[in-house]
Amino acid sequence: MDSRLRHLSGLRYFETAARLSSYSKAAEELFVSQAAVSQKIRQLEEALGCKLFIRQGREMALTEKGRTLFGQVSRGFEHILKGLNQITNEPIDGVLSVSAPPSFASRWLLPRLWKFSMLHPNIPIRVITTCDDLDLRHGTIDVAVWQGDDMENSEGLIKDMLLEEPIFPYCSPALANSINFTDPKQLLDCWLIHYESKCFPWEDWFKLVDIKMEKSFIQWMEVGTFDLAMNAVIAGHGACLATECLASDYIERGLLVKPFDIGMTPGLKFHLYSDPSSPRRDRIKAFSDWMHFEVSTISENVALGSVDLSM
Repeated sequence: MDSRLRHLSGLRYFETAARLSSYSKAAEELFVSQAAVSQKIRQLEEALGCKLFIRQGREMALTEKGRTLFGQVSRGFEHILKGLNQITNEPIDGVLSVSAPPSFASRWLLPRLWKFSMLHPNIPIRVITTCDDLDLRHGTIDVAVWQGDDMENSEGLIKDMLLEEPIFPYCSPALANSINFTDPKQLLDCWLIHYESKCFPWEDWFKLVDIKMEKSFIQWMEVGTFDLAMNAVIAGHGACLATECLASDYIERGLLVKPFDIGMTPGLKFHLYSDPSSPRRDRIKAFSDWMHFEVSTISENVALGSVDLSM
């Protein structure tokens, strides 16, 4: 066996620091001190006779040789983990960590999660709300509900389309009755509620109906989250763009209506991402199958015109 393999522990420190571009972050992940990480990497550099990192501001950047080594070490560790996972598949029972965008978690997932718990009482779900890119191979997340198309760091992951819906304008019934909407131009006379998401641009919806929207001539309100936007619209403060899956219970309860049944496509997409080599793959499959069943059930009910939104 090559004597250089005695540096395996140092290579572990190197891979973590290179992936995070930081000795301090690597120390946090490895549960050691920053000095320990620095010492291990210095010993590895001395043994290999080359520099692996250079400091650039607050980050530790890889040298050319460091980048070469990192690519090979990362792949090597992934192969080792896959082998370990294949022989240590966990039982279906146990905790499953799921990430989702805040709006999807609060408006779609959490109100229905009790159904999964009834089917699988021994699989507690830990929900983490985030819109950030995730590293499913090295992090603590088992399943990622991803809004949009491609997630970074997704090579080798299972990508599964969950749902895609057109985007419609919504307002309160009181506002709809007071204005008596007959022309999409009338929406320009309302407060247009906008929140921090690139998936719901009012400009694009007005282009769809061949209307030019000039922000300097309209009443415009920006809020931080989808829930705040919905609360503002329900209170009668204007109109907001959304999809059926995010607004359906408000519609069923008579709190929201579509002033115009004109949907913008391509609309909102959600995918499920997971690692096929995860030791919790049986758990992941149970959750993914349930998610798809819920989506198909809702779609069937919408087609029949009787959505069951009692969850």
